[in-house]
Amino acid sequence: MLDQTFETPKPKVIAGAKHDWELVIGLEVHAQVTSKAKLFSGASTQFGAEPNSNVAFVDAGMPGMLPVINEECVAQAVRTGLGLKAQINTFSAFDRKNYFYPDLPQGYQISQLYHPIVGEGEVFVELGDGTARLVRIERIHLEQDAGKSVHDMDPNNSFVDLNRTGVALMEIVSRPDIRGPEEAAAYVTKLRQIMQYLGTCDGNMQNGSLRADVNVSVCRPGDYEKYQATQDFSHLGTRCEIKNMNSMRFMQAAIDFEARRQIAILEDGGEVTQETRLYDADKNETRSMRSKEEAHDYRYFPCPDLLPLEIEQEWINDLAAQLPELPDAKKSRFINEFGLSNYDANVLTAETQNASYFEKVAQGRDGKVAANWVINELFGRMKKDDVTIANCPVSPDQLGGVIDLIASGEISGKIAKDLFEIVYTDGGNPAEIVESRGMKQVTDTGAIEAAVDQIIADNPAQVEKAKQNPKLAGWFVGQVIKATGGKANPQVVNQIVAAKLAL
Repeated sequence: MLDQTFETPKPKVIAGAKHDWELVIGLEVHAQVTSKAKLFSGASTQFGAEPNSNVAFVDAGMPGMLPVINEECVAQAVRTGLGLKAQINTFSAFDRKNYFYPDLPQGYQISQLYHPIVGEGEVFVELGDGTARLVRIERIHLEQDAGKSVHDMDPNNSFVDLNRTGVALMEIVSRPDIRGPEEAAAYVTKLRQIMQYLGTCDGNMQNGSLRADVNVSVCRPGDYEKYQATQDFSHLGTRCEIKNMNSMRFMQAAIDFEARRQIAILEDGGEVTQETRLYDADKNETRSMRSKEEAHDYRYFPCPDLLPLEIEQEWINDLAAQLPELPDAKKSRFINEFGLSNYDANVLTAETQNASYFEKVAQGRDGKVAANWVINELFGRMKKDDVTIANCPVSPDQLGGVIDLIASGEISGKIAKDLFEIVYTDGGNPAEIVESRGMKQVTDTGAIEAAVDQIIADNPAQVEKAKQNPKLAGWFVGQVIKATGGKANPQVVNQIVAAKLAL
């Protein structure tokens, strides 16, 4: 990873009725692989298609249909592992995870339990208070998604949509390194950001492309340090898994509720039962879904229809050589190359398209000025209009043109904001707009001097006050700029006002 020094955040402490408790969190993030076809069939992965229209015979569990591995899905998993600085396993294998559910027509899920394609890695997670956490990745394995049961279309019947059946997922399993709800959300956000940069998952949580199972437990202060020293999980509390979280806000609320629920049980002398739970956002509570299954409950065994996956190191090296610049590296470069603050660099690198836009604007220009215009003016207006960078009405060349006109002295900062509004609303070449609409800044000292003389002559009392308190000269500057329709060069006005008032 990049050379970085950081302070680790303190664990979230929750005060119970009898004791203080600390949170321990691990996440299993399910990320849909960006691929046009499914993991073991050529069926489309297009979102929003008619129900049961993206289904091949193998997805539907038809007799005699055999899975065929999609090489691109394997490559995407490897790219993700490389992006997380993880060990890529040249040998991996698929297993059958057996369970019955109406939207799982095969009666089993093809997954990887014993030999995952990606081993241990890490994610550097920065938090808003300036602290950071290095979260360890235990593994990433490939698996096929199940379908979707629909229960709200008919009062007496449930329906099944198999479009998602067989879609490739990466399950990214973290160690229990996360110590608070905010950290959990920041971790998923950073993971999503990295995969978007890599192009391996679009990260759309609303469409189900990214969802997380959150494992929550509580322990007494000092117990976590014992776990760290020994890696003995008995020092940590019994964990419960909250399934299918697809909202950062709800994830934090669910963690907080679940932790307090467990604390109440323990302080009443009870024991927390390991189980799978669901979060009800309307009631802000978790409720039991099923007892937590272990590996033997699923009767895992090697998939007889798929040979072990053996990949060559040279192929891995080729994929590594083609990786794009990742968020941490880009942020560091923006700080060093453009002189940005840590905050501005974080904002600009949060989305890969935003970073690309800024870099085009900043090329050959003052990086800090470019960042200010992109973040404050452009992003501010886009947020107001609920517009993304993908359909932004102002191109990098247009925004760069506005900045160039300020730098050359042809327009003032105030005029630039008016010009930006015109370009944002109507489009056009900034230089041509300034020329055709007579928006150029007045730098003619004669014209400015005449305006200054008039303001001084009309306000003798204000002149006397300014001579006694030179700070009041700013009033004359404002009046001159107002009198010239905002076109007077503020620097020139300041100089002339100071000379006229003999300040």
